[in-house]
Amino acid sequence: MNSASLSFIFIDSLLINNLVLAVFLGICPFLGVSGKLETATRMGGAVIFVMLVSSTLTFGINRLLIAVDAEYLRIIAYIVVIASTVQLVEMFIKKTSPALFRALGIYLPLITTNCAILGVAMFQTFREYSFIQSLVFSIGSGLGFALALVIMSGIREQLNLADVPNVAKGTAIALMVAGILSMAFMGFAGLGSN
Repeated sequence: MNSASLSFIFIDSLLINNLVLAVFLGICPFLGVSGKLETATRMGGAVIFVMLVSSTLTFGINRLLIAVDAEYLRIIAYIVVIASTVQLVEMFIKKTSPALFRALGIYLPLITTNCAILGVAMFQTFREYSFIQSLVFSIGSGLGFALALVIMSGIREQLNLADVPNVAKGTAIALMVAGILSMAFMGFAGLGSN
C-alpha cells in the first residue's frame, strides 16, 4: 500500500503531474473542446464524473481480479467499465441538455477512448493506492483535466479577438499555447521534491 498523504496525492494529480499538461494524456479532447469556455467547463465536469465513477469501480474490480488470480484481465475490465460509464453520462446529457450534447459532439463518446481516464485507473492500480487515496487521486486528476481545459479555452477565446498572423491561426496557435501552458505547469514540479 502506498503511504502518500491525501493532500500530496491531490496536489500531485492536480498540478505537479497534471494528466494533460505534464503527463500528456487526453490531448485530443483538450485541443478539440477547448475552443469555448462553456463547452470546456461542461466537458471538464463530465470527465471528472467519469473519472470518479470509473476509478471507484476499477478499484473494486482490481481487488476482485487479484482475489481470483486474474490480474491479466485488468485492461479489458477497465475499458468495459469506462465505456459503460461514458454511455450512462452520454444518455444523461442527451436527455437533460440536448444543446450541450450537440455542442460536445464527437468528443463526448471519445471520453471512452480518452487515455487520461484509463491512465487514472492504471496509475492508481500500479501505485497501490487505498480506496480513499484512489478517490482523491481521481478527483485531483479530473479537476486537473478540467483546469487545463478551462485555462486553454479562456486563452483561445481571447486569441479569437486578437490579431494573430495568418500563418499561426487555428491549430498552430493552439499547439503553441498548449506548449507554453505545459512549460508553465512544469514549474509545479518543484512542489513534489523533498
